[in-house]
Amino acid sequence: MANYVVGIAGGIGSGKTAVSDRFAGYGTVVVDADVASRDVVRPGEPGLAAIAERYGGAVINGNGELNRAALRERIFRDTEERRWVERLLHPAINRLIAERLAAATSAYALLVNPLMRARDARANRILVVDVSEEVQVARTTARDGVDEEQARAIIASQLPRKERLAFADDVIVNDGALADLDGPVRKLHAEYLELANGA
Repeated sequence: MANYVVGIAGGIGSGKTAVSDRFAGYGTVVVDADVASRDVVRPGEPGLAAIAERYGGAVINGNGELNRAALRERIFRDTEERRWVERLLHPAINRLIAERLAAATSAYALLVNPLMRARDARANRILVVDVSEEVQVARTTARDGVDEEQARAIIASQLPRKERLAFADDVIVNDGALADLDGPVRKLHAEYLELANGA
């Protein structure tokens, strides 16, 4: 089990995955809350059954999997519905994250948590991947096929950039080319190894 955990936060489209992939290249175990959130709504999981019961077939694909885009569209228009889904899924997601962190075998583990709204108590240190809102909108519309209004609604539902930066121990600015991430990640990996070995 990794006894040192670095939390990665950042708004949608900031490039958390691009950063965590580079840490994974050094053999660091990455536990991603987004991956856990998909795993708890796989066919056969209680979370998917409860969502299907509440919203019907409109949010289920023909293969029985969750239609995440349809659910996202429904809950981002309605705060109460979003909270209902969060109350349903967050406990299961947190259990899965705890299991995966406990099983990590690298010197330190990364916990990628896009929903981080304050310092994550599971993390010894917080790395924020930061970009401007305009970059977030451009990346989100291009990647997810949503319009600008929905991209901005998603950003508005997340923690404001200024507040996220306020609890950061480390920041990587990711508004350039992907190759620009290599140097900062290499430097931080060396620092995190040192911190983990001293923990």
